[in-house]
Parts: sequence; structure tokens; C-alpha cells
Amino acid sequence: MTSSGYYDENADAFIAQTVSADMSALYARFLEHIPVGGSILDAGSGSGRDAAWFRAAGYEVEAFDASLAMVEATRRHARVPVYHMEFEEFRSPRTYDGIWACASLLHVRRAELGGVIRRLLQALNAGGCLYCSFKHGDAERRVEERYFNYMDEARLRAVVEQAPGRMLDIWITGDVRPGRSGEKWLNALIQRR
Repeated sequence: MTSSGYYDENADAFIAQTVSADMSALYARFLEHIPVGGSILDAGSGSGRDAAWFRAAGYEVEAFDASLAMVEATRRHARVPVYHMEFEEFRSPRTYDGIWACASLLHVRRAELGGVIRRLLQALNAGGCLYCSFKHGDAERRVEERYFNYMDEARLRAVVEQAPGRMLDIWITGDVRPGRSGEKWLNALIQRR
């Protein structure tokens, strides 16, 4: 089963675990780099939680996800244009002020991550910003039938340098979901170079 297949099969449980997570601290850091009312692509939109929040805050939002169940959840929850697409297929006919890839790029295989980040950066307007997050560490794992690409600071910096991107900020946070406070996440804000 692919990672997207896992989300199709476990959509209700995944949405219940994530849709109410408080992401406000991460939104604030990302939006410092996005013009008020600007365009945002939610790349790997999951339940639609973030797309809905950005739309309610007055941003122009589009989204995509590799899971058909998550595409439908985003459509219902966020009421934004949403597309069914894998990161590896991503080619954008337009550009955005910001791209939000929260806990989604971690399903992209290491060998393909640089190319995916390069294409995301190419879809940014001048001065635009990509936010991404990964489980913190340096490993590739299969967990509950999903592939995870854990990242540490050095590995992510090397990928971004090759993209080519400019690291604006990189930091570690705890998981905001109940019962997950021991899990650490690597967060990054990246500009196109």
C-alpha cells in the first residue's frame, strides 16, 4: 500500500486526529513572509485544516493531495479549489506567494525530494516562501504502511542548497496533537534563490 492508499483507507481516523490541531504559531511565522490576502498553495492538504484557516484569514488558497479521500476532505472542509496529485507529478501553470507543505513532504522519497522542492520553489513569486515540516531525525522508515523521510537540519540544508533555495529559518517544535508531545518536528521556511 502507498502512503496515499493509507490515507484513503484511514481517512476518518486521520482527520479526527489532525483537523483540530492548533497550528497558529506556525501560521504566524509563515505569514510574516506572505502579503496580506496573497496566494497560498496548500501542498499535501490532508483534512483541509490549514487551507480552511488561510481562506478564512482572507488568503487566496488552492490545494492538492495525493489521497482522493483527503482531496474530498479538503474540498468539504476548506471550500477551495483542490487537485488530486502526487508531489512527484507537481508542475504548476501559475505561481504563488506562499506554499504550505505541512507534514506532507515527509512522504517523498529522499532520491526525489530535491527535485520536488526545486519545482515547488519554481512555483513561487519573487520573494515567495515555502514552509515545510518533517519528523525530526535522519532515517527512512515505514510506519503503518506509510513511507516517512525523517530530516535533520544538516540533511535539509543540503537539499535546499541544491534546489536551489535560501533557508530563511529552521527550527524544531513538539507535536501539537494530544498525546504526541514527545515527537519532534523539523520546520523550515525557504525562499527561491
